[in-house]
Amino acid sequence: MRQLSDPDELADIARGAAILGTGGGGDPYVGELLAREAVSQHGPVSLVSLDEVPDDALVATVACLGAPTILREKLPAGTEGPTAFKALQNYLGREVTHVLPVEVGGLNSMIPIAVAAELGLPLIDADLMGRAFPEFQMVLATLAGIDGSPMSMADDKGNAAVFQTLDNRWAERFARSTSIEMGAMAFVGSYSMTGIELRTCAVRDTMSFAQSLGAATRDATDSRTGPVETLREALGAVRLLEGKVLDVNREMRAGFGHVKCVLEGVGEHAGSTVRLHAQNEYLLAEADGELLACTPDLLFVVESETARPVTAEEIRYGMRVSLLASPCDPRWRSAEGLALVGPSYFGYDVTYSPVETLRSTDHPGS
Repeated sequence: MRQLSDPDELADIARGAAILGTGGGGDPYVGELLAREAVSQHGPVSLVSLDEVPDDALVATVACLGAPTILREKLPAGTEGPTAFKALQNYLGREVTHVLPVEVGGLNSMIPIAVAAELGLPLIDADLMGRAFPEFQMVLATLAGIDGSPMSMADDKGNAAVFQTLDNRWAERFARSTSIEMGAMAFVGSYSMTGIELRTCAVRDTMSFAQSLGAATRDATDSRTGPVETLREALGAVRLLEGKVLDVNREMRAGFGHVKCVLEGVGEHAGSTVRLHAQNEYLLAEADGELLACTPDLLFVVESETARPVTAEEIRYGMRVSLLASPCDPRWRSAEGLALVGPSYFGYDVTYSPVETLRSTDHPGS
């Protein structure tokens, strides 16, 4: 166990989580502000490992659900997370003992810190994805047979609702439609489970890993010692492209932010053109009809000079970026995992292949 309180630590977690969030998970700066304010008002947060969670603990997740576009126009009030968590506790008839991030992503890694600080609860150094995905049921808990409901939702006005659903796909349907009525963004409390269940479906140490990534890329930027290469080595990733953003097509559809980008290579990647597809998160990259990497493996877009993460919502024409990819948690590569988060689920007519077999070098087309 250790304490989270230092603003620089929180900034590093926000930056690293935004990298691991693969373009989604919400605005990391907004999340950092929420966490800093909560910690300054309520005191440090205890970060505990999976092994420190008692078997009979009552663990629950808290996160923001909706299209990231909304956060550029409508900031959270800061009350939504605790309201959703308290609504879940009231329904369960028992107090939650530990807060768990549902995913590792910019905003959705920081909201749990803020809620843990306000409610005086420990935060677990883990999550249920090892990255970010756009839909509620896309967690390793689903593969382990753990229900996401009862699921509570809260908006910035103080409204709260609780749903009990047949399965996690139904929970996604209710959550998505309700979030639209709540202003296209809502905070969700869900996936209540015991410590024993948690250890069957969590990805370990992701908050600590996010902090280490944020610190390493910040230090490398300050010392001008190759932040993108530092990040690539830390992730065990391959560099798919260094280039600039040539075109971006963005639309809101059914509560999701859908983005298509064209990246043009520069330097040693000159002459290469990569098409990048996202649904809240980056999901697929291809060059001249050749698959470079796809979900559930992780795709990262970062600024070429600083390795600062570039979310799918903020990517813009003219940006100089580097595109990296790394392997996902091996559980996602099972038949059940691919059915839940593989390329075919998102409508892409490709067959999944692990990124390490697709890219034996870091140059597209080689």
